[in-house]
Amino acid sequence: MASSPPIQTDLLPDRARGVIPGGVNSGQRCIPGIEDLVITETSGSRIRDQHGNWYTDYHAAFGPPVLGHNDADVDAAVAETIRKLSLPGVGITPVEIELAEKLVQVVPSLETVLLTSSGSEATYHAVRLSRAVTGRRRLVKFQGCYHGWHDAVAMNVISAPDRVGGRDPLSKGSLGEVTDATDVLPFNDATAVEELFARQGPEIAAVIVEPIPHNVGALLPRDGFLETLRALCSAHGAVLIFDEVITGFRHGLGGYQAICGVTPDLTTLGKAMANGYPIGALGGRRDLMEHFSTTPGHPVFFAGTYNGHPAMAAAALATISKLEQEPVHEHLFALGESVRTGLRQALGTLDVPHVVTGFGSVWVTYFMEGPADTYTDLLRNNVDLFVGYRHLLREHGIFELPLNLKRNHMSYAHTTSDAERVVEATAICVDQLTASAG
Repeated sequence: MASSPPIQTDLLPDRARGVIPGGVNSGQRCIPGIEDLVITETSGSRIRDQHGNWYTDYHAAFGPPVLGHNDADVDAAVAETIRKLSLPGVGITPVEIELAEKLVQVVPSLETVLLTSSGSEATYHAVRLSRAVTGRRRLVKFQGCYHGWHDAVAMNVISAPDRVGGRDPLSKGSLGEVTDATDVLPFNDATAVEELFARQGPEIAAVIVEPIPHNVGALLPRDGFLETLRALCSAHGAVLIFDEVITGFRHGLGGYQAICGVTPDLTTLGKAMANGYPIGALGGRRDLMEHFSTTPGHPVFFAGTYNGHPAMAAAALATISKLEQEPVHEHLFALGESVRTGLRQALGTLDVPHVVTGFGSVWVTYFMEGPADTYTDLLRNNVDLFVGYRHLLREHGIFELPLNLKRNHMSYAHTTSDAERVVEATAICVDQLTASAG
């Protein structure tokens, strides 16, 4: 039999742009300087491009592969499940039940849970449920937090300075009557939240928050801030939603809520929950979740052909099992702290302002004077240096996403040697850029 002709790798980006708008399937993948990047292989802590170059991957698809790419145990669970059980689209499968039981067991706020195909779907349902059960319209979110692509929350993430303090939708076509019902406040400003509840408490359906806003790197919550949100929502009858799509499972089996000791009414999950396989979840108080139409006759519509897909549920179960049985989080936290400490020491020898921060396996270096507590603080970040050193890292076989304010991730597949190498290479690249600028 004749072999297939080799793929002309240099033509792949043009082929993509010929049939896919912009050549990519997410707006966050069309990035200046890597417009022609095609990933042909992933393995453990590494990714390979169409030219055969391997990179140690710290972007990690915005965080899902907490165990590393192509984890053998997760992939085996998916393969075993899909051989005997495809998508029935009716009733329930045993693996969905097992996953729901496990989620309720490990995440403090979950009394019952529903599965989705993505984090955006989970946050959408959380917002709609909150409005339905409270009979209220207004939603509170925080500048710098991203909660998905739907109109009510797709706003005020990485905003230009002149758009901070107002409503800054991510997209044309967003309905003004929807965005006008969302109030945007500064993260970590408890006084601003208290003042808003004092004025409009009876109108607020829900507060939605990333307990650590990782979509702008890592803004760590000040002592008492999340507790204030909990107290205000309880006092005013609003629903507190923790968006743990990023922090859930990456920072601990119980999510960040188990670490900080604040229990929300609803929690959304995704990303690291299945090590990169597409699945999400929404869970919380039983009395709230029972309003969904999954119980016949109940008023809040919930549906999705791919919800609870058996193969995806199997991936999540296998991922959580490994997180339970192996020292994954111990490894992640040790590597993350090693990188943060190493970067502070290495960059401290250079004449460049910097703030190295993060939590657990996540780290980010802002090039500015501290503090880094609110999004307004991050407006001081040296964007050219932040993006520029990341482009240079590829020459050292390291990939960090060259996009302003984006975080980096360790996985279980990364090693101590990887941590040492990324610190060394970062210092070299930053020194190179600052020397040339001077």
